[in-house]
Amino acid sequence: MAESQYDVAVIGGGPGGYTAAFHAADLGLRTALIDQEPQLGGVCLLRGCIPSKALLHAAKLVTDAADAESWGIRFENPKIDLETLRERTRSIIGKLTKGVRTLANSRHVDVFQARATFMNATTLTLSGSDGTRTLTCAHVILATGSRPAVPESLKLNDPRVMDSTGALDLPDVPRRLLVVGGGYIGLELGTVYEALGSEVTVVEMLPRLLNGADPDLVRPLQQRLQRRFKAIMPNTKVDKLESRQDGIVAMLAGPEGTTTEIFDRVLVAVGRKANTEQFGLEQTKVAISEKGFVQVDRHMRTAEPGIFAIGDIVGEPMLAHKATHEGLVAARVIAGKEATFDPTAIPAVVFTDPEIAWCGLTEEAAKAAGQAIKVTRFPWAASGRATTMGRNDGLTKLVCDAESGRILGVGLCGVGAGELIAEGVLAVEMGAVAEDLAASIHPHPTLSETVMEAAELFHGQATHIFTAKR
Repeated sequence: MAESQYDVAVIGGGPGGYTAAFHAADLGLRTALIDQEPQLGGVCLLRGCIPSKALLHAAKLVTDAADAESWGIRFENPKIDLETLRERTRSIIGKLTKGVRTLANSRHVDVFQARATFMNATTLTLSGSDGTRTLTCAHVILATGSRPAVPESLKLNDPRVMDSTGALDLPDVPRRLLVVGGGYIGLELGTVYEALGSEVTVVEMLPRLLNGADPDLVRPLQQRLQRRFKAIMPNTKVDKLESRQDGIVAMLAGPEGTTTEIFDRVLVAVGRKANTEQFGLEQTKVAISEKGFVQVDRHMRTAEPGIFAIGDIVGEPMLAHKATHEGLVAARVIAGKEATFDPTAIPAVVFTDPEIAWCGLTEEAAKAAGQAIKVTRFPWAASGRATTMGRNDGLTKLVCDAESGRILGVGLCGVGAGELIAEGVLAVEMGAVAEDLAASIHPHPTLSETVMEAAELFHGQATHIFTAKR
């Protein structure tokens, strides 16, 4: 077996992993990047963020065409060519993975397509199609990601029961689709399939959709989905799935008792599980929490000093942009530079229609902590730009410290909320106060003005809203 020596080996080629590897190489470290997939990019690029957003874009083309009728513009009913849609998505993935590989080559990062297993803290066994080799390294960054979690009660040996990976493959457009889970994955994929022609039923065990977001941000989305989906069923659990020739039978237990319905396909989207097994971590001092996450400090270092961990395997939120910044921290620490992962605001975006985005402190979390806050809300019904788009269903809110006006959190629901939230992240991270946002001139007519006017409300009146003084 041939041996190699590296300053750092990164296990996992997703956004966190390849970012860590690229930055380590930029800092002068001899770097290896190890992933089992033939293409770099990880779940995000291959089976998650990118293909789902491509399909959501296609879905929005369909719904925008339907909405155009209110403007006097009429299109024929769309004809969906699934193979062309699949091929377009594959080409997007191929273009981006090729770009990642080119960047790796440009930085002289050695890429290995193999499974890595720890022999000890500094020695890895790589098993791939070209055989087995031993790789020694001074440091290792674990970036092995996560996979869909499927409860035992919902596991059924039937291809009509899908996880998010299977759903993104677009096997067909079922007439009746059951989505188990009212989180962002279930709602995004439900949005895709509804636009393509499915009758979508969403079942959520908790009292409301998107439990991590403030209810007032979720409300405009839920109202739109209630018009488009066949049913949204909160406080409801799927007790059992049964395979039949004519479909998948689901036993649903809700507030009004137990009912049985039949579906052509079922999407189980109830969460994700960290990939920490089968890497030989027991041969190291790396500690795993009760919830199955690798334990790290603010430098992303594990209990084994030479091993770092980033991304989904270190816990919530399981977001690609979080993993990316953790990867930067790990690489800098290994290179001997001062770096910690201690963000004030990690943005979350749900790419439905309308989108929901938030960062920093939510209103619910602030109230639960007993923090003195003042919340301002600017409804998009008062936005000129939203009106020109025919999309007044949005909302912009600021969560501010009641006394100082410091921006503690920002929330948005509306078209393009995911693009607008970056201003909120900057405001929270920089310790901006409401007056800073209010005094910053925003272009007109844009949706970004809603952030400015929400800030104006902290001190009294906004231009396009009149609030009677008490």
